[in-house]
Parts: sequence; structure tokens; C-alpha cells
Amino acid sequence: MATDIQVVFDCADPAAQARFWAEALRYVMPGPSGDFSTWEDWDRAQGIPEEHWNDAAAAEDPAGKGPRLFFQKVPEAKVAKNRVHIDLNVSGGPEVTLEERKVRIWAEVERLKVLGADDHRGSMDQAGEFWVRMNDPEGNEFCVQ
Repeated sequence: MATDIQVVFDCADPAAQARFWAEALRYVMPGPSGDFSTWEDWDRAQGIPEEHWNDAAAAEDPAGKGPRLFFQKVPEAKVAKNRVHIDLNVSGGPEVTLEERKVRIWAEVERLKVLGADDHRGSMDQAGEFWVRMNDPEGNEFCVQ
């Protein structure tokens, strides 16, 4: 049996990052445990000071197949290229024509830009493959392929 994983992002605004990635991946943000209707109610009941209510957030695959994403607040800003990044596979793979893959990829790029991502890193078209390099709202690199 495979080991379940969680991918952890250091960031400045965990709630905003979790919202972006939940929308980008069609994930959901989990609700609080127990009888609490909001995370603020849960935080308050746990005695967490208000200035720490956005110290962490998560996004989860509603089908339970993909990894959980966890976002934790850190004091320092991102200063270098990611050593690990996420690829969003939206093209349909090699059984789809390259031209159709490009149409699908560009449609997803436009959707992600509306959510706050940018594509200033450009596209790559090599050896029959095509992908667009993007940044999430805090500058973390990812690819759409």
C-alpha cells in the first residue's frame, strides 16, 4: 500500500493560498471539526489569538485521490526558485493531438490567471510536448501541461 502524502507550502497568507489552489485543482477547503460552523469559531474555542487565525489552511481533493495541500505561515518571503513544483495535467496526454492539447492548456492558463496566477514565465514547445510555466499568487512556480 502506498504512503499517503501531504504537500506543504510555506507562505505569507495561508488562507489565500489555500483558496487559490482549491480553485486551481478543483479541491475543497475542509471545514472545522466538531460542531463549529467556521474556523474562526473553532480558533476562538481553542483559545487561539486572532492574530494567529491565518497561520495555517488546507485544500483537499473531494474524491480523496489527490494529496492534501497544507499552507503554513512563515515570516520570510520566498527568495529563490522552488526545488519542487506542481504540474497540472489538463491536456489529455499524448493520445490527444498537440494542437488540441495546446487549446486545452491555454484555456486552463486563462482560468488560472483569473484566479490570480501569472504566466510571465512563458511556454515551452519541445519534442512534441507543450507546457506553460506559471506562478501562483505568492510566486511559487508550477506548470500547466
